This record gives sequence, C-alpha cells and structure tokens, in this order.
Amino acid sequence: MPFRDIAGHRLTLRLLARAVARRSLPPSLLFTGGRGVGKRRTAVALAQALNCLEPRTDVVLEGVSGSKGTTLALDACGLCAACSRIARGMHPDVITLAPDPEAGNIKVEVVRELLDRIGYRPFEGRWRVVIVDDADTLVDSAQNALLKTLEEPPSTSVFVLVTAQPDALLATVRSRCPQVRFAPLSAAEIAAHLQVVHGMPAPEAHATAAAADGSIGTALESGTEAVTAIREGAKRLLEQVARARGVRGRFAAAQMIVGKTPKGYGAGERESVATHLRVLQTMLRDIGVLSTSADGCALANADLTDVLEGLRPAFDHARLVHAFTAVHHAIDALGPPRNGSPKIVADWVALQV
Repeated sequence: MPFRDIAGHRLTLRLLARAVARRSLPPSLLFTGGRGVGKRRTAVALAQALNCLEPRTDVVLEGVSGSKGTTLALDACGLCAACSRIARGMHPDVITLAPDPEAGNIKVEVVRELLDRIGYRPFEGRWRVVIVDDADTLVDSAQNALLKTLEEPPSTSVFVLVTAQPDALLATVRSRCPQVRFAPLSAAEIAAHLQVVHGMPAPEAHATAAAADGSIGTALESGTEAVTAIREGAKRLLEQVARARGVRGRFAAAQMIVGKTPKGYGAGERESVATHLRVLQTMLRDIGVLSTSADGCALANADLTDVLEGLRPAFDHARLVHAFTAVHHAIDALGPPRNGSPKIVADWVALQV
C-alpha cells in the first residue's frame, strides 16, 4: 500500500513523502482522525517509503475526476521484497502493537517487551517503524513507559501512534508527538477509490460513498444493495418536498425514509434514518455546487447530476442553507444522548427542507 494507493489526503501524503525524501521526518508522530479514513494504511505506506529497496521519485497522483493532481517527492515501489513483507505484516523491522482482543487494551508488559527489542539496530531495513494501532487503548502505565522513548527514540526508529480518540492519550504523550490530522474523505474521493481499486460500478460506488460518512472503512463494510436503496429513498424524499404544496405532502415525503430499513442493512431504524439523512445532506450540497457552476468533480452524486439539476430551481440559497442546517440538527437528534424518535425526526426534516 504505497502512498499513491491511499484514497484522499493528498496534502498530508505530499508532506510525509517530502519529509522522508529530505530525511526530516519527526521520529514520533500521532495520526488522528475518524475511523476508517486511512490513518493505519498511511502508517504502513510510510513504513514502506522508509524501507523500500527501489523507491520512486516525483510520483504524480491523479486528482479526482480530472482535478489537479499532486506530486510526491518519494514513494515506495510497492513491489520489492521489503514492500511486500511490510504489506503482509512480515517485516522484522516494522512492528505493530494492537489491543489485546480479549482485554481491549495494550498493557505495559507489551510495551516493555517492545522497548527491549528496539534497543538494537534494524535487522534488515534502514528504519525500524513501530505502529501503535488504537493507541488510545494503551493503559496509563504503558503510556508512561513510552514517554522517554517517544522523546528520544533510537536514531533509526520511527514511532507512529494511530488513534481516533487522541484526547484519551495522556497530555505528556501528545506533547511529544507532532499530530497529523486525517479529515473525513469526500464522497467523490470514496466513490473514485471504490471504482478504481475495488471495481465497483459507478452507481453503486456513488451510493455507497454518499452513505459512508467520510470513511472508506464504512464504505467497504456496507452492503451495496442496501445503500443504493437508501440513496433512492433520500432522492425520492427530496423530490417530493421540492414539489409539495402543503403539510400533508411533506409528511408523505417523510415516509420515504421511515420504516424503510433495506434488506441486508446491518443496523436498526434509527441508524437507517440517520444514514438516509447523511445521504440527503450530500444531495443538498451537490445542488449548492451546481448552483455556483463549480467544478463537477466536487459532486458526491455525480451520476444524479440531471436529477439534481432538475431540483435546483426549487432550492434557492436561503432554502439550501436552512435545509442543510435542519438535516444536520436532525442527525444530531437521532444520536446519543437525545436518541430521538426516527418518525418524529423524519417528519420534522420533511417540514424543514
């Protein structure tokens, strides 16, 4: 998994590649961001870039749907013996710590054993890379045991702590590791990745991406038939409220997403309605993009361009802003601590959009 195979995060990848090329990479890094956005994949790609036997230079990454690309100063080949072994988790100089499946945490004994191992020079590679997955599960004593090493690691070692919950780490740990933030991916980036890397047809890819909430991991876990049905429900709601002339018509539109948990969708009605609403947000955003004549490569639902263009006259700027804000509040109302009624929330959204 070289840098060029990571979905999105172009600026972050460019900065990491340049730091590797210039040998200016900080010895301890903290990768933060939501689950499934590519933090751990990037940590593995970084390990490959540091140890590749035949690294490539000036690698050009294509942009999404023809947008301007990015040039990486250095990237791993992804094919040599070192890259292959790192990808398989078999390289002796790339060590991954992960929570114990039963205890759900990383104990101090595991960290102490690691510190004993890294006191020596790398066995095969130029660099020893330690990836701490779900670093927030390190118990306090394990974090304290890491402090001195994070501040002054061996000269040929790099530590990458990966977490979706950086605030769960001790402040003393966070202060020793420059933070690299991974933002949620755009639906366009996810759809492009699903089509190119996983061979998913365009309609399913766009539907899956729109429901993925910025996460490749979520997209890959979703059933394509279920999310396609969810996007169709969100589209029908938007079409009905656009032409509704009274309260009754709006309440009828709400029925497009209530009690419509698709077959194969692994969550209950509340999460199903929330996913419908997240997809509805992407459609409202796309209408806004079309209204400004912006680059079509920014559309999350590019395959629905004709439908969204047809809805655009019904949504002026003020209505778009009001609708988008209402959907955002509705999604919050469905989650803890409110746990609002899916039917009431859907009815309220239909009245507001």
